[in-house]
Amino acid sequence: MTDKPQAPAPQPLDTVEDSAAPVLGADAVAAYLRSHPDFFVDNDDLLVSLRLPHQRGDTVSLVERQMKVLRERNIEMRHRLSQLMDVARDNDRLFEKTRRLMLDILDAGSLEEVVIAVEDSLRQEFQVPFVSLILFSEVATPVGRWVSSSEAHHAIGALLSGGKTVSGSLRDHELDFLFGEDQRKQVGSTAVVALTHQGLHGVLAIGSRDPQHYKSSVGTLFLSYIAEVLGRVLPRHTSSLRSVR
Repeated sequence: MTDKPQAPAPQPLDTVEDSAAPVLGADAVAAYLRSHPDFFVDNDDLLVSLRLPHQRGDTVSLVERQMKVLRERNIEMRHRLSQLMDVARDNDRLFEKTRRLMLDILDAGSLEEVVIAVEDSLRQEFQVPFVSLILFSEVATPVGRWVSSSEAHHAIGALLSGGKTVSGSLRDHELDFLFGEDQRKQVGSTAVVALTHQGLHGVLAIGSRDPQHYKSSVGTLFLSYIAEVLGRVLPRHTSSLRSVR
């Protein structure tokens, strides 16, 4: 009695050259899986993308329901991870811009260079359309914008009293003082931080046309860092500052 000729074993899918691989039909795939019953043991990640109905009439099995829930959770987690990565990349870019600005402020050799470094960086690097740096003094100075402390407190005293960065929508007279009447009409939202350090007093404000850009809950950590550095550097370049009463 002679042995029956055996059908040749199907060639593993991963050994077929891409350029010469024929289009596989359902029968070929089924034959391969029958010859390799442990295929999904070593490739269980493929099970997530497969549809395996397990229905009996109008009912759905617990296995199918479980797989559906797991897929949905997997998609949600990937979406959250993508959002976190986007935030991390934005923070990295913001940190690098802030680092360069702080170095420019520290390297500045005069009050004029400090003012130019701040305004140019915020407008060009940070892409802020409206920037206002105002220092308070009773003595006029030809560099930058200076106002008396009484004028400042009359116009924006509410923004300075808390000692914290304020963001959101401001009143018209506050916007007029910070950005001028012409620009005020274009400003939708602002972030304002007071400059206060060893007799130096002033305010740094940035504005956006978008009313939602600087919300009341927006993080202002980097703007606070810039204000703290300015508060320590500016007194080196002027001796005409007086404390605000």
